Amino acid sequence: MNEPVIETRELTKFYGDIPVVNMLNIQIPRGMIYGFLGRNGAGKTTTIRMLMGLVEPTRGEAKILGQDRGEWTPELRARVGYLAEGHHVYGWMTVRECGLFQAAFYQHWNADIFHAVIKHFGLNEKAKAGGLSRGQRAGLCLALTLAPEPELLVLDDPALGLDPVARRSLLESMIYVTRKQDRSILFSSHLLSDVERVADRIGVMDRGVLRADCTMEEFRRHIHHFVLEFAGVPPAPPQDFEGCLLASFRTEEEMSLTLVNPTERDRETMARLKPRVCEERDLDLEEAFIRYVGDRGEKSFLLHEMGEKK
Repeated sequence: MNEPVIETRELTKFYGDIPVVNMLNIQIPRGMIYGFLGRNGAGKTTTIRMLMGLVEPTRGEAKILGQDRGEWTPELRARVGYLAEGHHVYGWMTVRECGLFQAAFYQHWNADIFHAVIKHFGLNEKAKAGGLSRGQRAGLCLALTLAPEPELLVLDDPALGLDPVARRSLLESMIYVTRKQDRSILFSSHLLSDVERVADRIGVMDRGVLRADCTMEEFRRHIHHFVLEFAGVPPAPPQDFEGCLLASFRTEEEMSLTLVNPTERDRETMARLKPRVCEERDLDLEEAFIRYVGDRGEKSFLLHEMGEKK
């Protein structure tokens, strides 16, 4: 029971000369909801597809529920629920027929869960799957994924394109499936507010590399945001910080600086700029994430500079 549900060692995937996933080492304990974050192209979907056996890694190892990814048996696959991005369904089938078709592939199928989820999403069992809205298709796919009662649920951007009501239903269903302590979820998402609500831990991918693997509280604790107000146009931001300067932004009378692990010397450096006010502000997960994986360097919005370019 103490064995990780997902474990990778130096998992790597190249497409040509480009490392889409590079030396990924990760462990996800049983019973955890793990949010997998990153910009488009960061390597999240490729990682998930390697874990699911759909893409062959260039090198490295991955284990799911203690088994090597290349040694999956039908019994092991039945213990893993996978919901791919896009919510693909067989459009010519009704909702009920989709359930019957999927149930034929599993020794264990909980029809009560299937019916509960489609009811939660307000689906008509007689409706053709091809005529469902995007949110309804997501609900149907989730019902098909949850009904076998998998030990591990892997969701690749499940809320993509859903309206707020459908997203709430999706999150409630995720919480429902983990009501037992031995159930685990790995899910990727671009909706940081959703991740913040349900995830126990997050992994942040950036250009194929896992840059962070920690709790949300720890992630936010290391990223500090400062706002400095000046009487006139702010000076150029310092370049000699001991902490890592993620981003700086200037307006007519204000400068904002985002640093990882700033030191007392860094605070003294900001004080030497002689701002009228120097305030440290808390960041939520979305703000911290955007600054962490966003483009580095200075951005400005100085009206006098714009005027000079005209």
